[in-house]
Amino acid sequence: MKKVLIADDSGMARTFIKRTLEMVMTEEAVYIEAVNGRDALEKMKDDPPDLLVTDLNMPELDGAQLLKRIIASPKLHGTPSIVITSLDNEAKHKELKGYGVTAILGKPVDPGQLSATLEKIFGKGNDDDNYGW
Repeated sequence: MKKVLIADDSGMARTFIKRTLEMVMTEEAVYIEAVNGRDALEKMKDDPPDLLVTDLNMPELDGAQLLKRIIASPKLHGTPSIVITSLDNEAKHKELKGYGVTAILGKPVDPGQLSATLEKIFGKGNDDDNYGW
């Protein structure tokens, strides 16, 4: 069973992302929700997720700051991450890729794109602890 952490300050957005993930995930998952980056880090520290799905614009600790801290952590580094954002800025996308982001998807989330991204992350031939990087 996969553990998926969804970080977004909007409860409605978290619900929508969770429902979309439930539609496209090919295996069972447990979903944990975080209201901002600080909350996400707290929930990740003892038991890292198999996947982080995060928004960029959040209070206290935004998505980019969250990703910076993840890449700097020996325990969390390499956690597959998907950024879901309405920001269509090539420079920001390049910055996020530098933080190890697996994929950047636009809002609203397209189920087909999300499914293809999950196949890339959890696809056949990858065991649960090896994401291919």
